[in-house]
Amino acid sequence: MTATTSPTEWRDQIVGMIPTLRAFAWSLCQNGSDADDLVQDTLAKAWAARGRFEPGSNLRAWLFTILRNTWYTHATRRRREVSDADGTFAGALRSPPAQEWSLAVNAMRQALDRLPADYREALILVGGAGLSYEEAAQVCDCAVGTIKSRVNRARARLLKELDGGEPGGAMDELRASGRI
Repeated sequence: MTATTSPTEWRDQIVGMIPTLRAFAWSLCQNGSDADDLVQDTLAKAWAARGRFEPGSNLRAWLFTILRNTWYTHATRRRREVSDADGTFAGALRSPPAQEWSLAVNAMRQALDRLPADYREALILVGGAGLSYEEAAQVCDCAVGTIKSRVNRARARLLKELDGGEPGGAMDELRASGRI
């Protein structure tokens, strides 16, 4: 809007450009109703951003830029969408149930809780927190060899319990139940 253009005059200028905007939108969409939707989106965005319009600049070019950018935004979004009017595609989608992972995580947490505290601490520092053996040894105030030994023993116990090293382990029970 120019300093002398009232909101009503500015609105009238935009309304006068609707046929031109619609023609440009139709050239992009090749569909009348999509073109009408695109022009409507353009006009709504232009009206919302009317305070950012530079007085004295080309209103037509500004509107065409908004329309073109809106078209590209919609086109990008449409590329990611799948046409599925009858629901065939959606019906074929499957997602693995998440509760199996929850069961496995709970089994791991319970197995970790059953480890001796010094084994659990060493394993979490090295395996979970990503500390080196040397850093974990400093944290635990013990020798590097002690940390290596604790981590090795903790891993062996977890593997034995979770991976079925012993029949009837927690993971064996989950596998036998068909839950994982």
